[in-house]
Amino acid sequence: MPADHPPLPRGTFRIGRIAGSPVLVSGSWFLIAGLIAVLMAPRVDQVQPGLGGLKYVVGVAFAIALYLAVLLHEASHALVARRFGFTVHSITLHFLGGATSIEGEARRPRQEFWIAVVGPITSIAVGAGALALWFGTPDGLLRLVVEGLAGANLMIGVLNLVPGLPLDGGRVLKAGVWAITGRVHTGTAVAAWTGRGIAVAVGVWALWSSRHGAVVNPLILLVIALFLWSGASQALAVAGVTRQFSDIVATDLARRALTVPDDLPLAEAMRRAREADAGSIVTTTADGSPVGVVDETAARAVPADRAPWIAVSTVARTLEPGLTLPVGISGTELLDTVRSTPASEYVLLEADGRVYGVLSAADLIRAVRR
Repeated sequence: MPADHPPLPRGTFRIGRIAGSPVLVSGSWFLIAGLIAVLMAPRVDQVQPGLGGLKYVVGVAFAIALYLAVLLHEASHALVARRFGFTVHSITLHFLGGATSIEGEARRPRQEFWIAVVGPITSIAVGAGALALWFGTPDGLLRLVVEGLAGANLMIGVLNLVPGLPLDGGRVLKAGVWAITGRVHTGTAVAAWTGRGIAVAVGVWALWSSRHGAVVNPLILLVIALFLWSGASQALAVAGVTRQFSDIVATDLARRALTVPDDLPLAEAMRRAREADAGSIVTTTADGSPVGVVDETAARAVPADRAPWIAVSTVARTLEPGLTLPVGISGTELLDTVRSTPASEYVLLEADGRVYGVLSAADLIRAVRR
């Protein structure tokens, strides 16, 4: 499969692209579209009696229009994220709205704030535009759809500003706490615990609604409460990892590295590494540019009688993009790199391209656990 068409997440299908990012629709969308059609049917009968089964078609058309507005909300997140240099993998529409998959985390509070707040602003703008249009729309089905879009978008915009993760307002709160304290994990923790509190409040609301004769609302509220709790809990877990990584400096964990020509016999490379007391071996080209890092397990697996006759490059992993890191990398930047390019070892380079050392993923994990 071509690189620009990666496998789709299970239960989704692609409907197009926005700013180079695929737009996906979850199969659960059909469930919510059907639910919207059923809920709108009595109102459609009031506005336009005698439509029969066509009243459900009007409901589905409204669901499509509503999700196009949701798509605008998510596309605004994607466009601002791209403006800040982030890769946007996809925009997915699902039964609770939408989600934008952005690679990596914001590097500054300002980035976090603008990527988050632009979504609710877009929804409120669409809602306000629909509300203005409503005043000039004659009575009928079109006015009903415009009315629904105005109310739904204003509600989406306002609710998304509620200050608790995983809502956009939670990310705005996270950015604010981050800017004040200077610690991203503190901002995430505060916004995540606020999100958990909101989830509990919604759950209590659902129980209260069920005791007062409601049928649909308590179920919807319960789903929302579970969604909020799950998202907030996931954010707390991320905050814990980020906090553990925040004090880690790559140079503190780097192993001494020996650089050798990539055509040097493996046995000789291993001998030189023992003499230099080096923990890793990096292979270089004739001009001294690093091109690979020796896999220690693979090197030890080579029989002793063969080691003098094979090049050290045969047991080295090529230094692909993401496997060479600047010597000063640390904290969340290091975490983002490790998450985006998983590997067993990374080569740390000085500003002039010289090899400083090798960072082992195993050493990094042990440091986090400590």
